[in-house]
Amino acid sequence: METKTFSIDGPVLFTPKKFRDGRGFFAEIFKASAFEAAVGSAHNFVQDNLSVSEKTGTLRGLHYQAPPHAQGKLVSCQRGQITDVIVDVRKSSPTYGQHISVDLSADTRAQLWVPPNFLHGYVTREDDCEVVYKVTDYYAPDAEGSVMWNDPDLAIDWGTVKPIISERDLDGQSFADFESPFA
Repeated sequence: METKTFSIDGPVLFTPKKFRDGRGFFAEIFKASAFEAAVGSAHNFVQDNLSVSEKTGTLRGLHYQAPPHAQGKLVSCQRGQITDVIVDVRKSSPTYGQHISVDLSADTRAQLWVPPNFLHGYVTREDDCEVVYKVTDYYAPDAEGSVMWNDPDLAIDWGTVKPIISERDLDGQSFADFESPFA
């Protein structure tokens, strides 16, 4: 498993090595000891989620779940391709408000570790995308929140001007009004 870190401390990209033969390939896609070594701590994954988006340009985000139900996510694209975006919202972080974006695809099977104190969203680059993410806490509707995907203070280039987006995500709060619950 190859790992990549970023200029923002916390997120890690995991790319499995593929072992090919005449039948196809084999890849180790998760190993707790390797994950813990790369992220610097143990995390207990309690739920796996699947999101299917039928059309290119479907945008989901920017979401978070507040403490005490904050969710870390290990995100992968199992069919198609997405651009995954995360925003650092740790109050004391020197990179507060900064973001990274990573292309995830079924071709690479790479997975992005999104720490529990980051906003998260993605946009599909192909039709019929399947995104799978393991999470570290259960879904808690009373703890969920959303920040506007196109907030000018964040200056995220999603690569699309008119995404397919839910009413919930259209009603996200501005980043200026967002009061981060993450220390």
